[in-house]
Amino acid sequence: MTFEGVFKTVKVSKDRIGSIVGKNGVIKSEIESKCNVLLNVDGETGDVSIKLRGNDALTHSGVFKASEIILAISKGFSPQRAFRLLSDECILQLVDLREYSGKSLNSLDRIKSRLIGQNGKFRKNLEDFSGSDISIYGHFAGFIGTFDETSLALNAILMICKGSSHKAVYHMLEEHKRKKKLERLELWEKSD
Repeated sequence: MTFEGVFKTVKVSKDRIGSIVGKNGVIKSEIESKCNVLLNVDGETGDVSIKLRGNDALTHSGVFKASEIILAISKGFSPQRAFRLLSDECILQLVDLREYSGKSLNSLDRIKSRLIGQNGKFRKNLEDFSGSDISIYGHFAGFIGTFDETSLALNAILMICKGSSHKAVYHMLEEHKRKKKLERLELWEKSD
């Protein structure tokens, strides 16, 4: 089976092209080397073409990994956080906040403000609780982490989007933490 023609194009907003290329092309080169792909970045259209380097079935997943990393960077994640996606355990999840704000820009701004919190406190606390990296950029909320980490963060974000108080979300997070601790204790006791 040949994979010679395998490629993908990711659309990126022009204000994030610099983050994908990096200073002197460092980030672009790092993505190419870690994913075994070739990138062609068009600064005019915002298209980033990803082409498989070589003809190896093992590198076929590199196109997918590179597209996920580029998508994460385009949604506001730093390249360092986006590189977590190189791990097979980590996934990227995105939520379009317009689904909860409707067409109102004021409503979208209010939801984003609640998700970030004063001085970024809520977002930081949610990252600490869930273990996932979180980005609020444009009209998207994004999560990078394991399935369990992103699921927990997603539940918290959706609660806020639907109007729950921060207190209710923190209560849910504490309850989750307590349940996980009990599960670990039960497993530990069973192993004895």
